Amino acid sequence: MLTNAMETILNQQIEKEGYSSNLYLAMAVWAESNGFNGISKWLYAQSEEERLHMLKFIHFVGEREGTAIIPEFKKPPVDYGNVKNLFDEVFKHEKYISASINDIVGKSLDERDYTTHTWIQWFVNEQIEEEASVKEILDKLTLVGDKNMYMFDRDILGMRVAAGE
Repeated sequence: MLTNAMETILNQQIEKEGYSSNLYLAMAVWAESNGFNGISKWLYAQSEEERLHMLKFIHFVGEREGTAIIPEFKKPPVDYGNVKNLFDEVFKHEKYISASINDIVGKSLDERDYTTHTWIQWFVNEQIEEEASVKEILDKLTLVGDKNMYMFDRDILGMRVAAGE
């Protein structure tokens, strides 16, 4: 059974995961409308993955006799300027989510909720992978600069497969 404090922080994470899904969806639309079909597919896949993360939190709260709250999500930005700016925003957002997951870890230890602590470890590891994946993309973008975006856009999906996703 979840404490009120634990239920609250998990419901806050439901909102963050849902917003993440919408953010990546908006980014995918931007990429697609700017001719970056590979990048848009990568972002559509990220959006779906974040939606699944939200569902994992929803189900966990219910399994622990809590009540999951489905909130409104604020509207994400619709313009990202260029691909480098877009992935800078992705990286910043993933760091924000990592910090939020770490807050849940801390709260689970404060509450002596070892069930949640054990369960949340999957997300700790997931965030390590997410940040590393986006950092690799940013490193590649630094290498190509503003040139060869065609090849980068073509190859980005292979980076997702290579990471085992």
